[in-house]
Amino acid sequence: MAEHDQTLRFYADNAKAYAGYREKANEIRLEAFLSRLSPGARVLELGCGNGRDSGFMIERGFDVTPTDGVAEMAEQASCRLGRTVAVLRFGDIDSVAAYDGVWANACLLHTPINDLADILARIHRALRPGGIFYASYKTGGEEMTDAIGRYYNNPSRRWLEQAYRTVTWSSLEISTNDGSGYDDRPTEWLHVTAVKA
Repeated sequence: MAEHDQTLRFYADNAKAYAGYREKANEIRLEAFLSRLSPGARVLELGCGNGRDSGFMIERGFDVTPTDGVAEMAEQASCRLGRTVAVLRFGDIDSVAAYDGVWANACLLHTPINDLADILARIHRALRPGGIFYASYKTGGEEMTDAIGRYYNNPSRRWLEQAYRTVTWSSLEISTNDGSGYDDRPTEWLHVTAVKA
């Protein structure tokens, strides 16, 4: 299993510029996620980018492990957070029942579509029973590479629900909204919140 090399290279080459993009955390979605966790709960963040979301959670007293799959991005987050941010590729997640929550905002959308079910199973295994998992994806139904070289899996809502259902969740919620991303192009987003049984 390999993450998309061209995508990883984009984030490595543009880490500093990307780290300056959207300094503010997505407070509404983060608050909804955190409200379902106990105070001080242990959270794994995947694809933390510049560390803004981890910083938001840390400020609220959660025990956060920020990670990114690109060393240069992890370095940017380390500078922001004042702590070492580990480099963790999705295919290397091997924790077992270690976290109360996993936060994966706008990062799993770069996972090759044929690898996504395995990554979801790894995340499921890393959660404790009752653990909360949030992830967001661009949708569109067809894999693509954008104008700046980043791969997107672009799952449909139906496909994504089926991929999640390969492991057992006590609840699975998918919502949508229109927005954009780093490239400023109009985008429909899927937001998935799952609770481990």
